[in-house]
Amino acid sequence: MSFEQFVFYLFSAAMLGSALMVITLRNPVHAALSLVLTFVSGAALWLLLEAEFLAITLVLVYVGAVMVLFLFVVMMLDVNLARLREGFVKLLPVGVLAALLVVGMMIYVVGPANFGLDQVAEPAGHPADYSNTRELGLVLYTVYVYPFEIAAVILLVAIIAAILLALRKRPSSKQQNPDLQIAVRKEDRLRIVQVAAEGSQAARPEEKG
Repeated sequence: MSFEQFVFYLFSAAMLGSALMVITLRNPVHAALSLVLTFVSGAALWLLLEAEFLAITLVLVYVGAVMVLFLFVVMMLDVNLARLREGFVKLLPVGVLAALLVVGMMIYVVGPANFGLDQVAEPAGHPADYSNTRELGLVLYTVYVYPFEIAAVILLVAIIAAILLALRKRPSSKQQNPDLQIAVRKEDRLRIVQVAAEGSQAARPEEKG
């Protein structure tokens, strides 16, 4: 076994173990930290495939931003751990069955019958000045330009839909209407009330002289 294969199996085992800990740990903070380990292990596997750009993007975006946000949210929320533990044993057979189905589908799709050195040739090594970022950009904006644009439009529609759902009118919310504020008249905002004077002015004290 070569050193590269040893590193591959090491990080693959770490990735599978940490992914299993994500769904089995009952403490949400520990589960989030296990997910961080899963992302780091995946980034190491991408480094073995000479995909440095994808590896550093996974670490910076998911580990450095998304998971930190998840940890802040989990730690700020008052999560009832006893409520989370309810029904775990009851739903465990269903989860195991679903996991076995997913594993079986993955083996059928990406198993040795369809992938492997017998079916796909080993990729050739690249020199030190090879830029996978440049090659990824060329493929993304030439071969897959239309799927990329369609995905961008779908994400834009999803963002607009999320904003509309978050800003929908609620009976208890107070909103300003700039058109009504600009078209307002003084009669609508100002009322002059005539108050009758009562009593006489108090007499001034006499000056001493």
